[in-house]
Amino acid sequence: MPDYSEYVTDIVHEPTQTEGTGFDLTVAEVHEVVAPGRIDFGGGELEPATTVAHETTKRDPDDDYAWWDLGAGQFLVEFNESLTGEATVTVQPRTELLERGATHPTLHVAELPRVPLSVGGAGLKLKENARVSTVVAVDQ
Repeated sequence: MPDYSEYVTDIVHEPTQTEGTGFDLTVAEVHEVVAPGRIDFGGGELEPATTVAHETTKRDPDDDYAWWDLGAGQFLVEFNESLTGEATVTVQPRTELLERGATHPTLHVAELPRVPLSVGGAGLKLKENARVSTVVAVDQ
């Protein structure tokens, strides 16, 4: 099994993020798309979607970390971690995310983009720095 930490930077807490198979990625920010972007054939009219950071709240004023209260819908998740760019990795949603009615696509990337997060049903309460994704393979 590869040492995934060779390919991941800006790690929050390596012992926790490596306790299972793969390397877990954590949430830094959740964004909502508020205006559409554009994609055309040649790329000359390519424009990003307009997004805003989703608001967080603390359950207790003394808490170190806050929570996102996400209703059913689509969001963009930004990770704390980055990739070194020395390889392409496969990133998939963690089982804990799936079992709570949320998911994101499996990706094969050399850099970590903001990832579309689909939240279903009654929504999802997501804490800052929650582990939502796992690097499960490296292609060099």
